[in-house]
Amino acid sequence: MTLLLFCTVFLNLTYAQNVKDQARNPIVIIDPGHGGKDAGATSRNGIKEKDITLDVASKIVVLNNTLFENLLMLYLTRYKDTLISLGDRTELSKKLKADIFISLHCNQAINRTASGTEVFIHPKSEVQAEESAYLGFMIQKGLADILGIKNRGLKYGNFQVLRDNDNSNATVLLELGFLSQTDEAIYLSKEESQSAVALVILQSIIKFLGL
Repeated sequence: MTLLLFCTVFLNLTYAQNVKDQARNPIVIIDPGHGGKDAGATSRNGIKEKDITLDVASKIVVLNNTLFENLLMLYLTRYKDTLISLGDRTELSKKLKADIFISLHCNQAINRTASGTEVFIHPKSEVQAEESAYLGFMIQKGLADILGIKNRGLKYGNFQVLRDNDNSNATVLLELGFLSQTDEAIYLSKEESQSAVALVILQSIIKFLGL
């Protein structure tokens, strides 16, 4: 193969790969908090944070497949009840060059009347701050407007999965509710509630991405 022909083939392959990369579906990482021996928050009647976060995350994957024909390239940081290090969770996001990273959690408070969702961000740039805040706002607005879940606002949080994530993607930590609030814990443990929450999160992501 002549040098000219080799260069032509190489440039054509590079162009094709660039077009493919540009045309790919957005990559979204959903991080179900805790897992394995780390149960996270636990309600008085034994409802565990690690189970709720995994159940909601799994339903997001199913809904993306069944309702939206895999519009998003969705990955979970864990697919079963295992403990994954915080470093490995963010490393997955970096390796895949994710467009969005959402860490799912449940809250717990001494005040057993505390309820509602909270979104935390740890912006490392002005662009990331704007995108992360907007994504968090859209998710919370959807949960409040559609499901009637109290919106406790957007806050700054120095969590490792936020702090160590890539500075070019929208990154949020979403507290789905308080397991210390009995009614909210029961609501989040129900299959239909988890599906409703998962659908709102998925629709908010799609709307945020302008798809």
